[in-house]
Amino acid sequence: MPFHTHRLPTGLQLIGETLPSSRSASVGFFVRTGSRDEHSAESGVSHFLEHMMFKGTPRRTALDVNRDFDRIGANYNAYTSEENTVYYAAVLPEYLPQAVDILADILRPSLRAEDFDTEKQVILEEIKMYEDQPGSVAWDRAKEDYFRGHPLGNTILGTTPSITALTADQMRSYFDRRYVASNILVAAAGQFDWDAFVRLVAEKTATWPNTDAPRTGVTPAAGPGGVFAHPKADLSQQHVLCLATSTPAESMLRYTASAVAVAVGDDSGSRLYWDLVDSGRVESASCGVDQSQGSGLLAATFSCDPDQAGENLGIVRKVLADVQRDGLTADELAQAKNKIASRLVRYSERPMGRMRTIAGSWLYCGEYADPDVELSRFDAVSPATVREYLDKYPVDAVTVVGYGPAEKLN
Repeated sequence: MPFHTHRLPTGLQLIGETLPSSRSASVGFFVRTGSRDEHSAESGVSHFLEHMMFKGTPRRTALDVNRDFDRIGANYNAYTSEENTVYYAAVLPEYLPQAVDILADILRPSLRAEDFDTEKQVILEEIKMYEDQPGSVAWDRAKEDYFRGHPLGNTILGTTPSITALTADQMRSYFDRRYVASNILVAAAGQFDWDAFVRLVAEKTATWPNTDAPRTGVTPAAGPGGVFAHPKADLSQQHVLCLATSTPAESMLRYTASAVAVAVGDDSGSRLYWDLVDSGRVESASCGVDQSQGSGLLAATFSCDPDQAGENLGIVRKVLADVQRDGLTADELAQAKNKIASRLVRYSERPMGRMRTIAGSWLYCGEYADPDVELSRFDAVSPATVREYLDKYPVDAVTVVGYGPAEKLN
């Protein structure tokens, strides 16, 4: 799987992994901007702007954008996170030039006032829909309590007041600051010609501005500890999150962090599964790591009958304390590594998976790692690296957040 990289004179970075045996190709434009890059007065603008990209350009109407994607049979979409806004498409190899043309075009949107006003109502409805999903609201409340003003605690959707107050001029200003060539990575994987791809992207993005778009607030974050309750009387379940500091995305200990999380709270065969889910104590339980630039988070979560929340929290605390004291057993570690290896290989068999993986490695670590390198790094996770991780990032030093009918958790 040959890997290629090239930086255009505008500052736009291109990377690619050519897979001649593949029957498709995937391309993504990764803009290094998200909710952590927003000022308080523009909360939610990154996600709102993602929507606006599909509302038309000087060359295409909104109908044209969707119709042109459909004509080439593309699997296309976009998403916004705390750190990135990503626009992507997967197509048959012969249609990659058209996919690049459409994606590059929509990243120079018209941002018309009338489209802004219409789409604002869509965003406000999306916020209402989101507020009807208790698990999602619980996660936002947990981030707010844990990060306490750190940019990673910003909500992706924004709030009803922030979106209502947002103006088209504020969005245009944000776009001008963040959607510059030096702040965008274009990644491709699958069957395609690299040299032709470079020429194509260079042509389609030649007029993009080349200015700096630095990210501020890249500092480690640590939760305050303690227990935070957010009563919500009309819910039937209690949602509980136990958050501990973990590795940033650029740390080599991230491989160990992932193995620990799988052993603690995978959806089958993990400690939380056997102690909580299999026993019928909770409806669901999990543990995962959320790794960002400069900071990371390990989250053990469960939802259950409100009357059982305190007792179940005690079980989770014991599981985390046992892992912190004793580490993982040899069988647990081997099982976790096998699960991760299987998922990594299966994900890597698709150009879309490889496109996202190589983009993530480049964005956070400035490196390329093929599947064999990734597998070797997970294989190198050992009892010693688990102990190193636990000593540096204690999994039992948690900030507990509850959302649901219970006014107290312990």
